[in-house]
Amino acid sequence: MKKLNNPILMSLLWGLWLISCQAEKPQEVAEKPLSRPNVLFIAVDDLNDWLGCMKGHPNAKTPHMDKLASEGVLFTNAHCQAPLCGPSRASLMTGLRPSTTGIYGMIHDDSIRNSANSETKDILFLPEYFKVQGYHTMGIGKLFHQHSPQGLFDESGSRSKGFGPSPEKRFVWDGFAPDRENYGRTSTDWGAYPEADSLMPDHHSADWAIERLGKDYDKPFFLGVGFLRPHVPLYVPQKWFDMHPVENIELPPYKADDLADVPPVALQINDLPMMPSTQWAIESGEWKNIIQAYLACVSFVDHEVGRVLTALRNSKHAENTVIVLWSDHGYRLGEKETFAKHALWEEATNAPLIFAAPNAKKGQVVDAPVEMLSIYPTLLELCNLPAYEKNEGRSLAGVIEGKDISTQDFTALTTFGMNNHAVRTRDFRYIRYEDGEEELYSKATDPNEWENQSDHPDMQEDKAKLKTLLPEKNARWDRNSQYTFQPYFVEQKARTSLVE
Repeated sequence: MKKLNNPILMSLLWGLWLISCQAEKPQEVAEKPLSRPNVLFIAVDDLNDWLGCMKGHPNAKTPHMDKLASEGVLFTNAHCQAPLCGPSRASLMTGLRPSTTGIYGMIHDDSIRNSANSETKDILFLPEYFKVQGYHTMGIGKLFHQHSPQGLFDESGSRSKGFGPSPEKRFVWDGFAPDRENYGRTSTDWGAYPEADSLMPDHHSADWAIERLGKDYDKPFFLGVGFLRPHVPLYVPQKWFDMHPVENIELPPYKADDLADVPPVALQINDLPMMPSTQWAIESGEWKNIIQAYLACVSFVDHEVGRVLTALRNSKHAENTVIVLWSDHGYRLGEKETFAKHALWEEATNAPLIFAAPNAKKGQVVDAPVEMLSIYPTLLELCNLPAYEKNEGRSLAGVIEGKDISTQDFTALTTFGMNNHAVRTRDFRYIRYEDGEEELYSKATDPNEWENQSDHPDMQEDKAKLKTLLPEKNARWDRNSQYTFQPYFVEQKARTSLVE
């Protein structure tokens, strides 16, 4: 069978396929494309709540993201659907939970549809939905796990490979566990490198986005910008370290026996010897240096975000653009005995979520628990597009427009591997693992989640209610999704994966 080489015919077939996948009638809603707002979609990798506006760390310096929050709506209690880049981004971009798709580990962007599960075979990815609705779509950097499925964007700036640049030799951490055969090598390291911002991939991504914000378009646009920092290695130029003198650094709350009351399965999942442990950081004197490096990386990426936001404010698109800024998960910096995401505790699941829109209630701060899964349906509603019936998330458009939510129940669900879930409500974090073991924390009295009260007699009624919020469906591991970084997930996938 011959391959099709006619680009016009290929383009026509692509367009017909997209239309056939859409549950609504896209041709009916794209008659007046300029009446719909543009979208600036900003993803920041591994960014926890250490922003000035979120008060996650007293040394945080993030003036540009803080300004965006003041111009829009800040969700301080937003949570990822998976505390790992690949499944978190696949969930956000498909609008489906990991427990629905079986995408619990890393997955190549082009493999999300080519799976044994039926849920993602004909899914419309978030930017793709906008394309079907008549938008001009553009994207650069880390948006999906790599960049994006091939051909997804009308204009793609691609992504720089890896998380460089890196020095010839690591500064502190070699990235290996003592048992190299069962654990992957982490990129974790920290130090001042390279000499200039212009050598950083994020700077080039900002340049690319700024150039496109300066152009005219005959239809509304969707522009995705994916920044790499503060993902490890924690390398940025020296000037960003200088903003955070190490002698002024404050350490996060820490309890040496914090993990004494968690079940064995939690310790298995948290088994990350390729990462620095908190005890090692204390004994080596490196804890403040790691914190400094992370804060430096956050300030650097805040600057690059600010460059893009300034370009938008100075453009003709300023009054007709919806902005969303989000991260794929949080990051632990010594809490719960390590420096990593990879967990169902608060520091690993909580991440920034900011919306700014023409009809948003400016300066609003929402502390109700919400999900990154809500980004997809929220953008559709803010842009006056029809709802996508496959979305499992809850639109936050009404909240953004200032509607009273004091009487509404909001919850967030995070999944890490098959049948391991955390439920976050206003008052509690409830964790249930695949073997039935549990953790329960009262956020009012124990914000650091130090005291597991799952067996406390007075907590059983609350626990029973929280248990009803767990997902009914727990799909088997997708054949294209894997996480070989540590033994627990290798074993779980082998035991539970879909058979072709």
